[in-house]
Amino acid sequence: MTGFAAFVGRAAAEGRLVVQPRMGMASPREMRAGLLAVLAARATTVGTLTVDSYTRVGDHRAALTALRDGALLNGYPIVSHHPDTTRAVLDGLAGFPVQVRHGSADPRAIFGALAAAGLDATEGGPVSYCLPYSRKPLRDSVEHWTEACEGFSGHLETFGGCMMGQLCPPSLLVALSVLEAVFFRHHGVRSVSLSYAQQTNSDQDAEAIRALRVLAGRFLSDVDWHVVVYAYMGVYPRTPSGARLLNDNAARLAVRAGAERLIVKTVAEAHRIPTVAENVDALESAAAAAEAAGFGESTEDTGVLAEATALVEAVLDLPGEPGAALLAAFRRGLLDVPYCLHPDNAGHARCHIDDAGRLRWSSVGAMPIPRSVVDRDSPSDSASLLAALHRVAHLHDA
Repeated sequence: MTGFAAFVGRAAAEGRLVVQPRMGMASPREMRAGLLAVLAARATTVGTLTVDSYTRVGDHRAALTALRDGALLNGYPIVSHHPDTTRAVLDGLAGFPVQVRHGSADPRAIFGALAAAGLDATEGGPVSYCLPYSRKPLRDSVEHWTEACEGFSGHLETFGGCMMGQLCPPSLLVALSVLEAVFFRHHGVRSVSLSYAQQTNSDQDAEAIRALRVLAGRFLSDVDWHVVVYAYMGVYPRTPSGARLLNDNAARLAVRAGAERLIVKTVAEAHRIPTVAENVDALESAAAAAEAAGFGESTEDTGVLAEATALVEAVLDLPGEPGAALLAAFRRGLLDVPYCLHPDNAGHARCHIDDAGRLRWSSVGAMPIPRSVVDRDSPSDSASLLAALHRVAHLHDA
């Protein structure tokens, strides 16, 4: 078990939710100060080193130029900084795990840089860091992630449970998270976490996280794993009170459904990049909400597990190893992400939010999901889509 996973496991055994920011600064001095502030927060925390956009797309020359010229970067250019520089950022932080977050469909250089600096945790996936974020063909992303995973001995978190940030029914998020974790394991990774992003209805989310745990127990029984919940990734509330409420609700959801870790959001999410102080405030607020929350054993079965199981089984029944199966699944439309415009996505799936705030299918395309769950009478005009995108923000601001 890696240092990152072991830390999360000990906290879970003691009944503490691990909370984590998404924070990255170009300056090594500022990055170190941010990590120290997260470590000192009144919460059980792990640190984050989020890379910049140039590094994310592999434009390391532009990142180096920005560092040389003193230009602003929106993250830490780990490939451009010498490993000794990054080790100095981490000096004296033994026992405080730090994860590298990046968003790259070609993470090979990032994996090499983090390993050279002595880090053992990162995240992403061949689907989840390609379809929403990249123009690369999915086949190229699978090849790049295959190479990166086969040389990686640390902890790897799938981003598959966060596709498109919002308006993706939970069963598909669960299935993609499991399938990316199976891909990681096939290529030698022995410590994984499975992600799920808070959506539009807490009961449906709790059902989805429990389904994720069931499938992880079935398909990943021979590796170390835990579940990480992301605070809502769609249009965020504009008021501080609404933003804090949504973040705290994510913490309550994580505890209720038995997740071990939470990625937080701040009161500044709707406006700008948050400060270190705002990140610390979000961590402490979420930790307090989690401490006051309780685990909930039962939840209504609305079919999330059955749908997710059908999706996972349909993909893994395809010929070849998991990467080849993922490519074939998207080519045939067995996996189809709503509103995703990447050319390797079929684009036939659609969903909507019903009157109870649950995400429901409007169209499932060729996916192996029963047509009986499809609500074909749901509104499909642009006004309805915009209302759905802003629904969570408006409710929490109100």
